[in-house]
Amino acid sequence: MVLVVCSSVSSIKALWETRIRKISEDREEQRRRRGPQEPKANRVGVGVWEDRALLARLTQRVHTEEGRLVLRLEQESWSSLPSCLLHFTQLQEWHVHRTGLTALPAFCSSFHGLMVIDLSRNALAHVPKEIGELPRLRELLMSYNRLSSVPDELGQCESLERLELAMNRDLSALPPQLKNLSRLQHLDLSMNDFSEFPECLLEMPALEWLDMGGNRLQQLPHDIYRMEKLHTLWLQRNELEKLPDHISLMISLDTLVLSSNKLRDIPPLMEDMTHLRFVNFRDNPLTLDVTLPPKDPNNSAAEKEDKDQDQEEEDQEEKEDQEEEDQEDQEEEEADDREMFGKDFMLLYIREARKRAYAALNVHCSHPGPRFGRELLRESAEAPD
Repeated sequence: MVLVVCSSVSSIKALWETRIRKISEDREEQRRRRGPQEPKANRVGVGVWEDRALLARLTQRVHTEEGRLVLRLEQESWSSLPSCLLHFTQLQEWHVHRTGLTALPAFCSSFHGLMVIDLSRNALAHVPKEIGELPRLRELLMSYNRLSSVPDELGQCESLERLELAMNRDLSALPPQLKNLSRLQHLDLSMNDFSEFPECLLEMPALEWLDMGGNRLQQLPHDIYRMEKLHTLWLQRNELEKLPDHISLMISLDTLVLSSNKLRDIPPLMEDMTHLRFVNFRDNPLTLDVTLPPKDPNNSAAEKEDKDQDQEEEDQEEKEDQEEEDQEDQEEEEADDREMFGKDFMLLYIREARKRAYAALNVHCSHPGPRFGRELLRESAEAPD
C-alpha cells in the first residue's frame, strides 16, 4: 500500500516539473523574440523624472504680481501645456507668448479662478468647448494665431470683458451664442476673413470698442445704430462701398475710421453727428474732389489765449513748458485730422454735395426736357379758362 502511494506522488511531481519547464521555455522564447528591454521600474522612473522636470520649469515661471498668481512663458518651446500644470489650479492669469503652443488644453476648465488667458502669438488652431466653464474669465487674448473658429460655449463666459482675435486669417464668422457676452466691452477682430458683419455684435449691450479693420466687409447692417454704447469703430482696409444712413443714429460714436475702402459718397445725415470727434475718409474713391481751405491762424491764437488764462495759478516755468507741449500736440492733431480727411473734410464734403445737388435741381427746373415741356403745354391747354 505504501509503495502505491509513493509511486503516485512521484508521477504527479514529474508531471508538474515537466509543465513548469515548458512554461519557462516558452517565456524565455518570448523574451528572446522581443529582445532586451529596460526594466519596468526604470521605465516608470524616467516618466516620473520627466514630470518632475516639467513641474520644476513651470514652478520657476509662476509669480505673484499685484496680488495675483500669474504664469508667464515667453519665447520658450511649449507646443502643449503639460498636465502637471494642474498643480497650480489657483492660477489667476496665463501669459504664454511665442512658444509654438498649438491648442488650449481642455483641462483649463479646472482653473476656476482664471481671470486672464493671454495666448497671443502662438500657433493655436483649436479652442476647446471647456472654455465655457470659466465663470470668472475677463480677458481672452488669442491674436496672431491660426484659429478658424471659436466654440459656441465661449458665449457662456459671462464675465468676459475683453476679447482679442486679430490676425487669425481664416477666422470668418462668430457663433450666434456670443450675443450672450453681456459684459464684453472691447473686441478686436482685425486682419481676419470676415465678409459679413457678425449679427451677434448688434446684441452685445456693453460693447464700446470694435476693430474690424483689414477684413473683406462689403456693407454694414442698416440697424448698426443698435450698438448704443459703441464709441470707437475701426473699419479701415475693407471693401465698403456705401454707409447706411442710420449710422448717424449711433449716439455714442466719437471715433470712426473708414480709410482705404471703396466709398463713393458720405451720407448727408452724418452732418448731424455732433458727438463725432474723429473720422477718417482717407484713400476712398469719393465722387467729389473737395479740398479744405487754409487754417485761420487767428483762431489758433484765440484758443491758445484761452488756454493760458485757465493756467494762471500754476507755476510760470511749468506753465510755459506745458503750453509749449500742448501747442505742439494740438498742431500735430490738427494736421493729422486735416491730412487724414477728418471731420472738417466730412462736413465740407456734405455741404458741397448738397450745394451741387441744389444747383442740378435748379438747372433741371429752369430747362425742362422736351417731354416735361410737352406735358406742361398739355396741362395748360386742358385747363379751364
